[in-house]
Amino acid sequence: MSKIIDLFVPGRLCLFGEHSDWAGQMRKFNSDIVPGRALVACTEEGIYAKVQVSDTLKLKTLTSDGETLFFEQPFNASELRKVAAEGGYFSYIAGVAAYISTFYDIGGIELYCYKMTLPQKKGLSSSAAICLLTARAFNRLYGLNLTVRGEMEAAFHGEQLTPSRCGRLDQACAYGKGVVDMVFDGDILDVSPVRVGETLHFVFADLNAKKDTITILRDLNSAYPYARTDEHRALHSLLGEVNKSVTNRAIEAINNGDAEGIGALMIGAQDKFDRFAMPLSPIELKAEKLHKVLQDTQITKWVYGGKGVGSQGDGSVQFIAKSKEAQKQLLLYLRGELGLDSYSLTIPKTKAVRKAVIPVAGYGTRMYPATKMVKKEFFPIVDSDGYAKPAILIILNELINAGIEEICLIIRPGEETLYLSLFHERQEGHSLPDGLSGYERNLSQLSEKITFAYQEQMLGFGHAVYQSETFANDEPVLLLLGDHLYKSNSGINCVSQLIDAYENTEKLTIGLFEIAPDDVSKYGVIKGKFLSEEESLVKLEMLVEKPSVEYAKLQLGIDGKQYGVFMYVLTQDVFARLGQQFKDGKTEFGEFQLTPALDAVAKNNSAFGVLIDGERFDIGLPNEYRTTVANFGK
Repeated sequence: MSKIIDLFVPGRLCLFGEHSDWAGQMRKFNSDIVPGRALVACTEEGIYAKVQVSDTLKLKTLTSDGETLFFEQPFNASELRKVAAEGGYFSYIAGVAAYISTFYDIGGIELYCYKMTLPQKKGLSSSAAICLLTARAFNRLYGLNLTVRGEMEAAFHGEQLTPSRCGRLDQACAYGKGVVDMVFDGDILDVSPVRVGETLHFVFADLNAKKDTITILRDLNSAYPYARTDEHRALHSLLGEVNKSVTNRAIEAINNGDAEGIGALMIGAQDKFDRFAMPLSPIELKAEKLHKVLQDTQITKWVYGGKGVGSQGDGSVQFIAKSKEAQKQLLLYLRGELGLDSYSLTIPKTKAVRKAVIPVAGYGTRMYPATKMVKKEFFPIVDSDGYAKPAILIILNELINAGIEEICLIIRPGEETLYLSLFHERQEGHSLPDGLSGYERNLSQLSEKITFAYQEQMLGFGHAVYQSETFANDEPVLLLLGDHLYKSNSGINCVSQLIDAYENTEKLTIGLFEIAPDDVSKYGVIKGKFLSEEESLVKLEMLVEKPSVEYAKLQLGIDGKQYGVFMYVLTQDVFARLGQQFKDGKTEFGEFQLTPALDAVAKNNSAFGVLIDGERFDIGLPNEYRTTVANFGK
């Protein structure tokens, strides 16, 4: 029996920039069109499904109305395209399956949508969610190695085979929680996360009225790619320069956590849409119910602003509430007094550190000959729950528990399959012992957060870290060693302790552990001064890679104790120093090291260290590995 995978895909709520996705795509025909731009958040509602391998394409779904639907079709691209072209609920699954089967020699899937909390045809992209769910199911079950963007492409092209043919904006549901900034320039799509300065409280509601999305899109599309009338030119301006200005200001407001400013922009965006878009589709976009709700004086006391959702019309409405309590009161009013199906969307403040990097490209020569057969990151460790796990899984779970959203593994070219097999390999022909099915789901969910960077030559630790510069993308990034495990002595895990320290300093911040004086030649070692009576936060003055015992005793440490560096929150100035180091060809011990770059930042830009309240376990040295195996799981 093939492995069953649990999946969840949310809907998406367009905060700003409706219609700019397909308008921006028209740049491939008319270069005078301004690129489209949209800010999109994912809903807390979505589609829950269980999927497994099948010879055919099978679907069983429980709709939001409580109806159970069944569908089965031979896994044949041409037949699936016909089903997609017919339209209806099954067309989306068939369209994506047809697209996948065109490019991959694989079998079908059996998909059971056992819970649907996402309302359909209300501007929240339930169609895109089912398309993305189907693409993700194929990716996970058959190990297609698609990135999130790859899944988005498959979902988009699959939906293009159906009559709805919605734009690329809808596939933002692939990104899960948070806000993303999407730019549409012809066939080029750029997606980047938006920092949220303070927690934001939204409410959206199904207006329970009639809306014809196909007619709206047809009417508005008549103005593209070339504007022939004043009404056409007004729409080009609305979806071009006006939208660009609004989304730029909205990003600034979201960055600052300015809910009132966001509300004002929502009101303004709705007004501009009514003036410049409604004339092209006056029947559908008149939206009498939408405007009645927006102007309800009972609602306005709880919100900073509101606007329509999706293609607009009488589909859905969204508001930004003044507070969590106001959000609650608004939901009660919409549901109780107006009889609308209403939902909350709380977008949390973005943690300063969202990304993590783990270099795992090394040969592990200190653990030879075991590493001829198994990378040290896969050495088994019995965790405190009694399960034997590859060391890398323990590290990854530490990151996830600390709230890290994206993880980059720096590997050698060709090692992708080795790591992906940990996340995707199916357990066929036998059942897992009781309790382990949860770990299978955990592994599958982890894969959503993993990306790879490549170190083609083993030129040192600093060289490895520098390969993640593009991944860091000017954000602070957590760096962990692939051969060290950590166990907290408090209720806060070790990674979270380091992130919390960075939140206070916003400078290069390094996790420190006390080390024995005789061990200094194995590690990077610091000199500094404590900044608090608790003796936890340290102002760093110097960092030296693998110093001699004599030098460390005379020049390094704090109050006669020695501290080694083992985890880091790197800032952009560290990557700048590494780049200059490579340009100048400066090496230590014949390799490009990280510590000289850290030392330069500490001396010129300031840096901090924090004593981690926990234990460090090494798996990169034989004697240390023996100790880790004996003690880590206790």
